[in-house]
This record gives sequence, structure tokens and C-alpha cells, in this order.
Amino acid sequence: MLYVFGFERVAVVVGDIYFVDPEPHPGQEGAEHGVRLELRVIERGAARGSIYSATPVTVDRPVWRADLLQAVGGRPFDRTHHHPVFTGWDPGPRVFTRELSADPLGWVAARLADLPALLAEAQAPPETAAPGDADELRRVTSEVVDVTRRLLDRIAAGELATNPEPDRPVSVDGRQVLVRSGWL
Repeated sequence: MLYVFGFERVAVVVGDIYFVDPEPHPGQEGAEHGVRLELRVIERGAARGSIYSATPVTVDRPVWRADLLQAVGGRPFDRTHHHPVFTGWDPGPRVFTRELSADPLGWVAARLADLPALLAEAQAPPETAAPGDADELRRVTSEVVDVTRRLLDRIAAGELATNPEPDRPVSVDGRQVLVRSGWL
């Protein structure tokens, strides 16, 4: 499942994710699932055809990410973290914060409501966002949080973020095997 909240130059994308990291950090072995939110650059292309033609939209490179994750079968939000900085398409290291794990939806709402601070933390230039993007994002932050809550409910119900290959082993010869599903 993928949701996109697009503005003039940035978008917030929200989706469910399931994965097994083949090279996990100690204590983070095994499958994880949850909701991933990213702030991304968005581009609107020119219409291709008549005035009624569809307009190309590109949801491009990530700027910031929050992962509301837990180990499959684990405690809620036991692996929740964020990636404040990206280098190209690759996220920086996982950053675990007590406030994020204690109140993931509140923490995400506070971050999204202050786009200039989020861009500064991400080390992205302020012109990454258009002048009106911060106000628009602040206006829809509650919608983003609502979508995130609904996805988390569906994950808890076993409807989303499930193993795409349940019969495939998650480890071979003691090493975990990469498994990943989800848009993000």
C-alpha cells in the first residue's frame, strides 16, 4: 500500500514494509514490519498530449525517513527509528530516540509540521521545498498521521506488511537472506 501527499516540490510518501536485513546490526536480527514515511522530492512534468492528457508526476529522491517498525512477533515499535540524513538514495544510520518510540505518531506529526526544521536536520537546502510547501504540509499533517494509523492497524491485523514468500527460509547456513516487500 502506498500513499502520496504531494505538494509543489516535496511529497510525503507512506507505505507498509516487510523486510529481513541480510546483514543486521546486533539485536536486530529477524524479520521487521511496519510503516515507512519519507519526505521526497517531487516533480511535475508537462502534459503530454491534449489539454485533457494526464500529467507525469515523478516522486524522486528521498530527503528524510521515519520507520515505525517492530520485529515480527515483537513488542510494538521495538525497532522504530529514523534516518535524518540521506546520501543520494541511501539513508544514513538508524537513529533511535526515546520520544519516537514512546509516541511515534506524535513525533512524526511534530516533525512534519515543521518542514524548515526537518530540511535543516536532513542537511537539505531550504530551496528543496517551495515557499508554500511548509504551510500545505502543516495543513495535512493530521491526514498523514491518520493514514499511518490505519496502516499500522492493518499491519496489526495481519493484512499488510507480511512475508511475501512465507515458505522461503529467512536464513541459510546461519546467514539471514534478504526479503523485502513494500513500495518504499
